[in-house]
Amino acid sequence: MAKGVATVWVPVENMDRALAFYRDTLGLTVTMEQADWSTVDAGGLTIGLNAREDTHGGRGGGAVISFEPDGSIEDELGRISSRGGGSVEGEVSEYPWGRILPFKDSEGNDLQLYSPPTEG
Repeated sequence: MAKGVATVWVPVENMDRALAFYRDTLGLTVTMEQADWSTVDAGGLTIGLNAREDTHGGRGGGAVISFEPDGSIEDELGRISSRGGGSVEGEVSEYPWGRILPFKDSEGNDLQLYSPPTEG
């Protein structure tokens, strides 16, 4: 039986570029930095940046990491756009279970901004 999530890792082609994206664009804390494996803290969840594996070559698929912004999705979208490194991949979608905005990190990995539904 699984005890919990130990880490989520994503393949990266360029560690410096990936670290800059996760640190400077998303504002996460780098907890370990090495040439082929680095980690960032995403509010208690460790995200590993793995340069030892081939990247997906832009084919997509695999896990999608969803981040809940401090403010609104629109505010975070503005910060991501102004800091660069990633790319927005659509528009905000609304669902009964919340709102999402798909985007990609500097290495082409699929990410999302997620906001839970508002009460009322």
